[in-house]
Amino acid sequence: MRELESVDLLFEEYEALRLADYEDLTQEEAAKKMNISRPTFTRLYDKARKNIAKAFVEGKAIIIRGGTYVTDYYWYRCNDCHETIVSDHPVGHCKECDSDNITQLNDQTSQDNDKSVSRT
Repeated sequence: MRELESVDLLFEEYEALRLADYEDLTQEEAAKKMNISRPTFTRLYDKARKNIAKAFVEGKAIIIRGGTYVTDYYWYRCNDCHETIVSDHPVGHCKECDSDNITQLNDQTSQDNDKSVSRT
């Protein structure tokens, strides 16, 4: 199998897509939830959609990483099945394949009102 080229999607771009398209919030509601202005939300959302479209059209993998974000959730990646795991509590194994070979993606050592803060 060939190695896929990839498109990077920042965590804040992912969150903009999740809130607008998955949670079905308005841009104003989503911007408030992310604690950013509505114009900033629109820029993140537009960039995320363009990156997703590029990945689909050009057959590229989508890698979610980096950016500056605050989250109540714990993020993990399974090193065996490559599932992304998002949980409101620490987990010790993959929910898909039950492997304990997982890597935490966000930094839980920086706590701010019980929220993870990560800047990469």
